[in-house]
Amino acid sequence: MKTPVILVTGFLGSGKTTLLSRLLELPELGETAVIVNELGEVGIDHHLLRRVDERTVLLSSGCVCCALRGDLSDELRDLLDRRDAGEIPRFRRVVIETTGVALPAPIVQTLLADPLLPHHYSLDAVVVTVDGVHGLRGPEALQQVAAADTLVITKSDIAEREELDALEAELARLNPAARTVRASFGDIEAELLLSGSHRDVREVPLGPNGHVHGPQAVVLTLDRAIDWTAFGIWLTMLLHARGGEILRIKGLLDVGGEGPLLVNCVQHAVYPPVHLDAWPDEDRRSRLVVIGHDVDRDALERSLLAFDGVAV
Repeated sequence: MKTPVILVTGFLGSGKTTLLSRLLELPELGETAVIVNELGEVGIDHHLLRRVDERTVLLSSGCVCCALRGDLSDELRDLLDRRDAGEIPRFRRVVIETTGVALPAPIVQTLLADPLLPHHYSLDAVVVTVDGVHGLRGPEALQQVAAADTLVITKSDIAEREELDALEAELARLNPAARTVRASFGDIEAELLLSGSHRDVREVPLGPNGHVHGPQAVVLTLDRAIDWTAFGIWLTMLLHARGGEILRIKGLLDVGGEGPLLVNCVQHAVYPPVHLDAWPDEDRRSRLVVIGHDVDRDALERSLLAFDGVAV
């Protein structure tokens, strides 16, 4: 059985360390291995049970916390080796906390493209904190938001309600497929962060495709079954041609089976497709959310249908 991985990121000062510290106190997060960039950045001293070595501590909650000082792939492999050797307690999941300016795409690529890691780990969710007072700052924050499955608006206790509502609307425009929650002092239900958004992408509203500064989201809706091979070729060529501009693709496809196929990409990193047993309702339309810079819904839909038409 694969170990689920939750990636927690967010721009500098957005509250991801507060969120992580709070989560480490919860019993639901017991038996978790936490990889952070520097242990000193996380306020865990009063939870420290004992130090295993210079970069690993055991927490009273049952978590293992390690400092990331080298390559992430090596760190994840090392965790497996040390768990199997009995050097650290067994863990049921891994949480990775990044620096404030880290982009999620390279980390996702590491987890999906490494020759060993996909056999032992599965990336279950990307959680992104957004500063409820200062909002989105810098291009890194926009790319983090685009990659998110769950968006946590922090500092909601001191932000004005109007500002929070406006920020939530902006996040919905940038990433309509993500779940958005508000939090104060990192106080949030653990279950909200331990799994990806369960929102049906077909519920994402169709909006205008006018010119918007920064990334935007468009939704492709198709009324017929899609040839999976043709779609794979189209997706590969799209990411090859415009990988730097396409930040996220997520959707449900009708490929002729009993249930839909879940498609999920973060820039060039493509998650393994997941066959779902059944559609959630009678609506079997394919719906694909594409988030990126200068994306044209009509042009994307025409190109997809052209590839699919060749297959037909």
